[in-house]
Amino acid sequence: MSSRPELKVDDEHGFIRFFKSLSNDGNDTVRIFDRGDWYTAHGEDANFIARTVYKTTSVVRQLGKSDHTGLPSVTMTVTVFRQFLREALFKLGKRVEIWVSPNGRMNWKIAKQASPGNLQDVEDDLGGQLEAAPVILAVKISAKATEARTVGVCFADATVRELGVSEFLDNDLYSNLEALLIQLGVRECLIQLDKAEKDKDPELTKLRQIMDNCGVAISERPAVDFGTKDIEQDLTRLLKDDRATSMLPQTDLKLAMGSAAALIKYLGVLHDPSNFGQYQLYQHELSQFMKLDAAALKALNLMPSARDGSKTMSLYGLLNHCKTPVGSRLLSQWLKQPLMDREEIDKRQQLVEAFINDTELRQTMQEEHLRSIPDLYRLAKRFQRNKANLEDVVRAYQVIIRLPGFLGTLEGVMDEAYRDPLDTVYTNKLRELFDSLVKLQEMVETTVDLDALDNHEFIIKPEFDDSLRIIRKKLDRLRSDMNGEFADAASDLGQERDKKIFLENHKVHGWCMRLTRTEAGCIRNNSRYQECSTQKNGVYFTTKNLQSFRREFDQLSQNYNRTQSSLVAEVVGVAASYSPVLEKLAGVLAHLDVIVSFAHCSVHAPISYVRPKIHPRGEGKTVLTEARHPCMEMQDDVQFITNDVELTRDKSSFLIITGPNMGGKSTYIRQIGVVALMAQIGCFVPCSSAELTIFDSILARVGASDSQLKGVSTFMAEMLETANILKSATAESLIIIDELGRGTSTYDGFGLAWAISEYIIKEIGCFALFATHFHELTALADQYPQVRNLHVTAHISGTGQHANEKSPEKPEVTLLYKVEEGICDQSFGIHVAELVRFPDKVVRMAKRKADELEDFTSKHDAGGLGVEYSKKDVEEGSALLKEVLIRWKDEVRNGQMSKEEMIARMRALVSEDEKLAANPFFQSVKAL
Repeated sequence: MSSRPELKVDDEHGFIRFFKSLSNDGNDTVRIFDRGDWYTAHGEDANFIARTVYKTTSVVRQLGKSDHTGLPSVTMTVTVFRQFLREALFKLGKRVEIWVSPNGRMNWKIAKQASPGNLQDVEDDLGGQLEAAPVILAVKISAKATEARTVGVCFADATVRELGVSEFLDNDLYSNLEALLIQLGVRECLIQLDKAEKDKDPELTKLRQIMDNCGVAISERPAVDFGTKDIEQDLTRLLKDDRATSMLPQTDLKLAMGSAAALIKYLGVLHDPSNFGQYQLYQHELSQFMKLDAAALKALNLMPSARDGSKTMSLYGLLNHCKTPVGSRLLSQWLKQPLMDREEIDKRQQLVEAFINDTELRQTMQEEHLRSIPDLYRLAKRFQRNKANLEDVVRAYQVIIRLPGFLGTLEGVMDEAYRDPLDTVYTNKLRELFDSLVKLQEMVETTVDLDALDNHEFIIKPEFDDSLRIIRKKLDRLRSDMNGEFADAASDLGQERDKKIFLENHKVHGWCMRLTRTEAGCIRNNSRYQECSTQKNGVYFTTKNLQSFRREFDQLSQNYNRTQSSLVAEVVGVAASYSPVLEKLAGVLAHLDVIVSFAHCSVHAPISYVRPKIHPRGEGKTVLTEARHPCMEMQDDVQFITNDVELTRDKSSFLIITGPNMGGKSTYIRQIGVVALMAQIGCFVPCSSAELTIFDSILARVGASDSQLKGVSTFMAEMLETANILKSATAESLIIIDELGRGTSTYDGFGLAWAISEYIIKEIGCFALFATHFHELTALADQYPQVRNLHVTAHISGTGQHANEKSPEKPEVTLLYKVEEGICDQSFGIHVAELVRFPDKVVRMAKRKADELEDFTSKHDAGGLGVEYSKKDVEEGSALLKEVLIRWKDEVRNGQMSKEEMIARMRALVSEDEKLAANPFFQSVKAL
C-alpha cells in the first residue's frame, strides 16, 4: 500500500466539473478512471474504496484547492485495483464502470462495465479461477391471486452461449424462486421496477428479502426493458436453431420471454455480431433437481463463508480436490443441484467407485493429466470474442496433444465392470473430440515455431514465409553474438554461467545480464558494465555491445511480428472455428475432474466413505449406520463419535432430539442432511453402511439467523423461515429444525413448536428432524406412531447416571455425543456456562435461581399448594363439584335468600361433602 501513486491530474478543475456533471446511478455503481498504469476513484466512490480496500480514510486526497470545494479522490496501483475489483464484484455485489480518456483530453468514455453476474469485460483484470460460474437472471412476476404467483425467468452464464428459461407457479413467499436461485448459483438478478411503485410494492420487498438471503445482487431495470415486442426478432438473430423462433415451445412462456428481453438488453449480446446464430435456448425444469432453501445452504455449510477458518469447514472446500478451474466450477454447480433421478445417481456412483478401486487410474488422472488442463471455457470465450492471440492457439494445442494420454490411461482399465461406464461417459467422447481436433493440431505443428516456446516466444515458423526466414537468420546471428558477449563477461568477471551470472530477456530492459546480489560487487567501479536496476533476484546490467545487439534484436523482432501478423490472424481465425469442440471437451474433462475428486475424498477421509444404496423416489427408508459429519471429522484433535439414523415412513419419520446444550443435537441433525445431499450428487458418504430414499428438498430452520441490521427480529426471521418450510415441503422432503420458538415467551414458543410439529406430521407427512429444549414436545410420541424420541447423552460423574435420569446433587457432567432412544429432560445450560469459565459467583447465583424457579413452577402448576393431581382427580373433582352446584341452584332458585345467605349455603354444601373437600384438583381450584 505504501507505493500508492501520487494524485496528479491534468486540468483539475475541468475534471471536477466533468465528474460532477455525471448522473448518479445509485449506491451500487462504482466509477473507476484508468490513468494509464494507475487508477483513480472520486467522490463517494473514493471514500468507499478507502474503507473497503485501504481500511482507512487517511488515503483520501482532495482534488482541487480546498477541502470544501475539492473532490475527494483515491489512487490505486494495478494490483490494488484488481484486489478492489474482486472484492466489489464477488463479495459486495457492486457494479463497476471503468472509464478511459483515449487521447488524454477531457473526453472520458466507459470502456468496461462489470457486475456480479457479468464479468466478460474484466475477465483479464480478475485473472485466476472463479469458484463458480457467474450466472445472471432476470425475473418477471404476475401476482393476480392472493396466494398464487406466476414467475417467469431467463438466465445465462455469460461465458457460455446459452439462455435458459423457466416459468412456474409460486406461493406468496416465492419458495420456488428461492430454490431456483440456489440451484443455478445466481450472482445477480434483474428485476422490473416501476419508479412510482418503488417503495409501495410489497412483492418487490419480498423479492429483495429473498435475494438478500441468497446473496444475490439486485439490478433494477425499467419496465420497458421487459417488453416482448422485439423478442422473437432478437432470438431469431441469436439462436442456432434453424426453425422459426415462433415455432419454439419456449416462446409460449410470455413472462419468461419478457425476462429474456431484459437480459439480452442488459448483457448487450446483440452488439457483438460474433454472437449471431451461436446461442441455444433451453427450458430449465425446477423439479429435475433437489430443492434447497437459503437456510439449508447455511445449515449444511455447502459453500465457503468469509468466517471459515479452514477449507474443510464447507462441503465445497472438503470435496474440491479438482485440478482444473472448470472442474471446481462444475462441483459448485453439482452441490446446488443434487439429482432426483435414481439411474443418474447410480451412474455417477459407479464412476466414483471405478476411481476408488483403481488407485493407479485415480492418481494418474489427478497428477499427470488433469493438472495440466487450463480453463478451456475461458479459452473458447477468447476465441469467440476475437480476443485470442497465438499464445491461446498454443494453449489449445497443448491440451490436444495431452488427450492421447487420457485415452491411453482410460483404455488401460482392466476391470470389465467399469469399462462400459467409463467408455460411455469419457473414453468414447474424448476419442471423438480428439478426432475432431487432429486437424487443428496438424495446423499448429505446421505453422507455429514450437522450438521458440522455450524462450516464451509465440511466433510463426520462419520457413513459412521467405521474408520471415531472412529476418529469423539475422535474429539467430544476433542471439549468437549476445551469447558470445555473455560468455566474455562471465569469463572477465570470473562468474560461473547460469549459476551466478545469467543472460535474460527482461520485460523492461530487454536482453541483459543478471548477477546474484551476493556477487554484484564485481561490476562496481568497472566502466565496461552499466547497471540497469537492482531487484530481489539480483542486479541487472549490460555492456555497450550487448545494448547495441539488443536494440537491433528488438527492431528485427518488431519487423518479424509485423510481417507475421496476417499469418497469425489466419491461424487464430482457423483455431477459433474449433471453439464449440473446445467447449464440449471442457464439459467432459470437468465431469471427469469432479468424479475423480469425489473418489479422492472418499479414499482419503479419516475413515473411508461407502457407496450408499439409493431407493426409488417415494419408496424405501433412510438407514445410516455409524454416520459422521464429513466436515466436523476433519477438524484437528476431533475424535468424532458416530451415530446411527433410521427414518421409516410410519415408524420413525419425525425424530425429536432432546439433550444437553453442546451435546451434539445440531451436528446430528445437520449430518443427516449433508449425507443425503452427498448421496444425491453421486458421492460416497461418511457411514459404515447407508441406504437412502430420494428427497425432493432439504428445508432448514436452524439457529438464530438474526437480521436486526435489516430490521428483522430473531423471532420474525425464524417465523419467515418456518413459513417457507410449511408452504414448500412435500411428503418427500427432509425438514431440519434446530430450535424453534426462541425470541418470544416460553409458552408462546412451545405452543408454536407443538402446532408446527403437528402440521408437519398430519398435513405434510414428510421426514423431519427436530432438535429442541422444549422437553414437553416429546409427548407427541404418545399421540403419533411415526414420532420417535431420541436424546444425546451426558454422563454424570460419581453417580453412574446418564442425563436422562434425575440427579439431585447436580455433580460434574461429561458430554458423550451419543444419540440414544428416549427422552432427556435436562438442558445443562448452566453446565455450559461453567465450561466457558463464567465467574463462580454468577454460576452459583444461576443455580440458586434455577432451583427457585423450578420450585415456584411446580407449586404454581399445583395451585400454589404443592399438591399434585392426576387426570382421574380432575374428572372426579369436576363431577362432584357439578353435583354440589346443581343442589345449590335448586335451593336458591325461589329467590328468597339474600346474596350473603346464598354464599353461606354454598360453603355449607361444600364442607358437608367430604369426598369433594378431599379431592386434590378441587383443593387447587379452591386455592385460586
